[in-house]
Amino acid sequence: MGIELGRIGIWQHESVFTPGLARELEELGYGAIWLGGSPAGDLAKAEELLDATKTIKVATGIVNIWKDDAATVAESYKRIEAKHPGRFLLGVGAGHREHTAEFKKPYTALVEYLDALDAAGVPVEGRALAALGPKVIKLAGERTAGAHPYLMTPEHTRQAREILGEGPLLAPEQKVVLETDPAKAREIGRGTVKFYLGLVNYTNSLRKLGFTDEDLAGEGSDKLVDALAVHGDAETVARGVTAHIEAGADHVNIQVLNQDPLPVYRALAAVLL
Repeated sequence: MGIELGRIGIWQHESVFTPGLARELEELGYGAIWLGGSPAGDLAKAEELLDATKTIKVATGIVNIWKDDAATVAESYKRIEAKHPGRFLLGVGAGHREHTAEFKKPYTALVEYLDALDAAGVPVEGRALAALGPKVIKLAGERTAGAHPYLMTPEHTRQAREILGEGPLLAPEQKVVLETDPAKAREIGRGTVKFYLGLVNYTNSLRKLGFTDEDLAGEGSDKLVDALAVHGDAETVARGVTAHIEAGADHVNIQVLNQDPLPVYRALAAVLL
């Protein structure tokens, strides 16, 4: 698998992370920080957080292949790897067709991008691939350290592990809400989940997992929100996270949806780490 991420990491939009927060996550025992929101190809945020910490790993979730060319990203990767060897994982992916004018033949584009990273000297074990469908999951296992699925369930994790086989990294993201009132928790979860219901790559994958058109309509059914944004007390949320481990994940990156995530990081560390 290359870089060792530990069992549990934290995924948030890159703007959330500060050097101080990174140090606290390291002290709490989390294995990795995942930078969401298509971080820039200069990888400046990753470098800032690595500079501020000693052991925690940093990964991108993900650098968008349409936004940043492979040569630029490769130079950034090599700069960071020279400075912080073994602590950075370059996650790349094709993003969403709804947000990308150039979005044509994404599988071919991913292969070409990985070819360019090869040519520029980025090692297979130093990179991962955002992957939902079987073809890209297989590509992730063959051409990178492994797969980083997003907005999926433990059943998807089980299927992904079957495709990858033993060895390649499987690092799914899981949204959580620390809230014991189901109505309040679903309101928080739905506020984020509904965005993805307009993106065909996610809705197609969710249908394959058994969710119906009714589940995916509007802002999403309670069943869908409950599956994609696990909620409850810390122990209940922890069970939802470790369900991915039991299904074959090596590492789960948690995205906290509560307005103030820090108390949630602390509460989950007490039961997960």
